[in-house]
Amino acid sequence: MKMDERQIRPVVLAALKLVAPEVEEETLDSRKPLRSQVDLDSMDWLNFLVAIHERLRVEIPESDYAKLTTLDGIVAYLAAKLSSAPSGTERG
Repeated sequence: MKMDERQIRPVVLAALKLVAPEVEEETLDSRKPLRSQVDLDSMDWLNFLVAIHERLRVEIPESDYAKLTTLDGIVAYLAAKLSSAPSGTERG
């Protein structure tokens, strides 16, 4: 499944709203750390990453969690994973 950042961003925001329904997209700064803006604890953060995985079928190894801090960074990471995935699978 090839998706660009424009298509990925709403999926990420929908996953975020699952764990933090009070989030208002227009108040987020996509370049600032997401966890500090939304006040997600470790369990919420993990649930957010699981929701992304379920929606996009992208494997996110724990070693990559540190790369996933800002909304822009998460979207760019996912876009790279999805563009490099072999056809027929999104595990990269």
